[in-house]
Amino acid sequence: MNPRTKRAVLVGAASAMAVSLTACGSSWTEPSNDAADKASARQKQDLKIGLLLPEKETARYEKFDHPHIEKEVESLTGGKGRVLYANAEQHAKRQERQVDQMIRDRVDVLILDAVDSKSIAGSVRKAKDAGIPVIAYDRLAEGPVEGYVSFDSDQVGHVQGMALLKALGTKASKSSRIVMMNGSVTDPNAALYKDGALAELKEQVTVAKSYDTKDWKPENARANMADAIRAVGAHNIAGVYSANDGMAGGVISALKAAGVTTLPPVTGQDAELAAVQRIVAGDQYMTVYKPYPEEASTAAQMAVLLAQQRDIEFNALTKDRVDSPTTPNVPSLLVQVVPMTRSSIKSTVIKDGIYRTGDICTAAYAAACARIGLK
Repeated sequence: MNPRTKRAVLVGAASAMAVSLTACGSSWTEPSNDAADKASARQKQDLKIGLLLPEKETARYEKFDHPHIEKEVESLTGGKGRVLYANAEQHAKRQERQVDQMIRDRVDVLILDAVDSKSIAGSVRKAKDAGIPVIAYDRLAEGPVEGYVSFDSDQVGHVQGMALLKALGTKASKSSRIVMMNGSVTDPNAALYKDGALAELKEQVTVAKSYDTKDWKPENARANMADAIRAVGAHNIAGVYSANDGMAGGVISALKAAGVTTLPPVTGQDAELAAVQRIVAGDQYMTVYKPYPEEASTAAQMAVLLAQQRDIEFNALTKDRVDSPTTPNVPSLLVQVVPMTRSSIKSTVIKDGIYRTGDICTAAYAAACARIGLK
């Protein structure tokens, strides 16, 4: 496990741990001199919650995270709270300007998914100095963040690595050469994914080529994979660790362009619709399913609790503690993840309502869906 992460035992899902946010207990007391002010803040429902997401290359941010957080804040505040939203589209400086705008808009709390977790630290400090708590979302931003919610990134890498070894089966040996398509160096999660995967892979197979993919972009992954194919040989690559689904698409495109007809197993992450369809078709071996509704709901709950200064309930929700390079013991909740292959599509993304069967089994994939009993 990640040595920087000091995990407490997770007590079930976030939804099970979270107390009701719509009923403020009348017996609750605050042992401070401004108890009346804090009680008033706890009752406040007309909140402004800032939400800054990093990019649109990964489909989940616009399709799941933004609308779910917005819906949850509205529900938790009886329709009176609202979300002020902006997407940085992978530009770190733009995100810094967006933080400045949130400060000018006097949001009560800021939920921040950083483009560059290191460079954003000064903006986090500016928000704190303005009295605005910052919740790091999905990526652990540096600076004085008040809370953090994400998936267990180290576990993600382990899940991917174990799945790749399972796909290789008896071919998993030191003579098997794999390519690692890691994420962007500006995302601290990418290093954790890589470390987790390497913990599973390094003693079992040979990493022939490894790339840190700029901005997580599929086109950069495709270019990197083309380079790996030239260096290693298309038919000498036993498998590909791809840190996410978008890059997996780029990897697979490069392999097909090189004339590979029987594709090696390729991993992914995020359960994007295109990736689920590639899994159905047999082009991609697996993805990591991350229950976005749980992560987004937790972020909204944390934001409302902080805005209403309900410290006891906030601490009850954030059972984990994580260290960033600048801030130790950040109150956190790390959501568990699961591998998704052909056999578990029904029990993951369909069961949780992420996609309907009809979304996946379009005309181009109808025959493949029928072959695996997905209809």
